[in-house]
Amino acid sequence: MNPRLSIYTASQQGTDYDLLLSVANAAEDCGYDGFFTSDHYMKLGDVAGLPGPVDAWTTLAGLARETTRIRLGTLMSSATFRLPGPLALAVAQIDRMSGGRVELGLGTGWYEEEHTAYGIPFPSLRERFDRFEEQLAVITGLWQTPPGETFTYEGTHYRLTDAPALPKPVQQPRPTILIGGDGPSRTPRLVARYADEFNVPFLSLDATVPLFDRVRQACHRAGRAPDTLRLSVARVLCCGRTQAEFRRRVAALGPEGGAFSKSRISGTPSEVVDKIGSFIEAGVDHIYLQPFDLQDRDHLELVAAEVMPQLS
Repeated sequence: MNPRLSIYTASQQGTDYDLLLSVANAAEDCGYDGFFTSDHYMKLGDVAGLPGPVDAWTTLAGLARETTRIRLGTLMSSATFRLPGPLALAVAQIDRMSGGRVELGLGTGWYEEEHTAYGIPFPSLRERFDRFEEQLAVITGLWQTPPGETFTYEGTHYRLTDAPALPKPVQQPRPTILIGGDGPSRTPRLVARYADEFNVPFLSLDATVPLFDRVRQACHRAGRAPDTLRLSVARVLCCGRTQAEFRRRVAALGPEGGAFSKSRISGTPSEVVDKIGSFIEAGVDHIYLQPFDLQDRDHLELVAAEVMPQLS
């Protein structure tokens, strides 16, 4: 299997559009399959966070017009941030702007402090899951409503009446939907019903495999063939040809990177190949690599030149 490799950036840690554009262009030039960004409004951990976060979907709209090949999406947008109708419209429009390259990663939302800071309601986990499920129903319903027909939805939290369900995305029947997390029951059920890809972020391989098994079982219960679901992981990237180069990139991870010491794909190019191979053996067919130093283009080029060819 030749897995998809995408670059992931935690843009809330302090960046701007120009820097993200340069990383997306480098990823495209190097042959990566996609460029994905987080969707947060506040930094995590002990970093400066300057010049600030960028709005994920505003950023992706710009990238849609300034890239030509790579897939573009979020890991993950929070269902608490946007109403489902306008979100479906925005993603469909950006899909058209990109020529059909957009993927929507959507989750319940979890970072309470950013909600408090920006005046965004943060209900209980149970209610967030309820809203998340209704958002999935609304978004997919709007996208898949045939042209000329309207969409009506009567939920507990969202109600739509005779929505024109326009614009339509380029991708049919709809853009790719990603769902992630380690929830024991509702997450697997929603994955089986709505997702094209299930993502496990920053967990060890031993912790990841049972989550894959759980969503496969949910697919069976839902009458869905498990092999129609793409499985993915997100990992911090730290690769170096030499020990000096490797140590420099480890240092760039800083104290926050240290928290991800057990969830890195790191080492020499051959070691990175072996670690990716262990995930492929577990069924992974899409890997999101997070380089911490977004100015370090050589990092992306190294993996493209010395890791990608060995995965073919």
